[in-house]
Amino acid sequence: MNQGFRWLWAAHTVSVFGSLLTRTALPFAAILTLRATPLDMALLTITDLAASVATSFVAAPWVDRLRRRPLMLTADLGRAVVLAAVPLAAVLGLLRLELLYAVAFVAGSLDTVFELTQAAYIPMLVPGDRLLAANARLSGSASAAEIVAFGVGGWLVQWLGAPHAIAVDAATFVVSAGCLACIAHPEPPVQQEPAAAPWRDATHGARALARDPLLRGIVLADAAVAFAFRAFSTVYLLFVTRDLGFTPGVLGLLFAAGGLSSLAGAVLAPRIERRVGTPRAVAAGVTLTGGALLLVPLAGGATASGAVLLLAQQLVGDGAYTVASVHEVSLRQARVPAGLLGRANAAKRLLDTAAMGLGALAAGVVGQAGGLRWALTLAGAVPLLAGIALARSAPRRGDG
Repeated sequence: MNQGFRWLWAAHTVSVFGSLLTRTALPFAAILTLRATPLDMALLTITDLAASVATSFVAAPWVDRLRRRPLMLTADLGRAVVLAAVPLAAVLGLLRLELLYAVAFVAGSLDTVFELTQAAYIPMLVPGDRLLAANARLSGSASAAEIVAFGVGGWLVQWLGAPHAIAVDAATFVVSAGCLACIAHPEPPVQQEPAAAPWRDATHGARALARDPLLRGIVLADAAVAFAFRAFSTVYLLFVTRDLGFTPGVLGLLFAAGGLSSLAGAVLAPRIERRVGTPRAVAAGVTLTGGALLLVPLAGGATASGAVLLLAQQLVGDGAYTVASVHEVSLRQARVPAGLLGRANAAKRLLDTAAMGLGALAAGVVGQAGGLRWALTLAGAVPLLAGIALARSAPRRGDG
């Protein structure tokens, strides 16, 4: 990989670490410092989701109309500034839930800008035959950052207090911006095209995905996983703590195992592509993700067998989805024209966000009416069936 990609890789890793620290520390600031209620926490989650939707819809066209590295630098520095407002407000005695909502929305919006732009920028730094390897490295370092961030984040909150832990988050984005500033690779001129209404630009991105039969099937299968993960996360903690009786300490170890599995999936992704091809690698990853989720409702209690089932879901499911994700984004980068890639990425994100909203709603309704096991079963069945359907239509390696 060239030097430009290495700097991007470093910026990505630090940025992911900072984003995950934010997702750990910001809720704790609401819970521990401001005594947030369950409704307050729900609003905080909705704010983050709304930021992703709004930004994908409005800002995505500019990813294709502006130079991408300066856009990523702006997103990093913007996140640093807005997050620094939290510890500053705490010191001044001005910290309020309304400020946390505003910070969550702006930081979530800038997260979305960074992620959309990075996905469109990578093909400018990496030749097409190296995209899979590049995305595998990015996914692997993100998995490592996940392990460290979730482990360190809790201790930072405990040692410094949640508002001051967010100051560390802000510093990570300054470091990420510094890495991006070191990229010397020339960025090709942006193709100028007249601005259009946001809904027209969103349509252009969606068409770029929909008119390619292979991409269409893979994107829909990945949306099924987005539905499943949000449905699963909506009821998982209730199920494992209230119904099964597991303690937070044990669950933390299980989550760390999931991060290790994701790292292994990123390492193995290129080898899997060489054996079965990209489309079938996505199909297998989605199918195994669904199958792994179905292990959780089989657990009967906080016993050794229950722990084994929860651990198996983390080890199989997280690694499998990493394989599917690495191949899906590589295929999208390779098949969508460069001038439409930002908008296509945004259309994909909008679809995933809509699927997540439906997943959360479905899990709440099913969990309330039929019990948490049925909600978890629904979460696993959707990607399992989507993966099987994709496997039946996906071309073998060398075809399509």
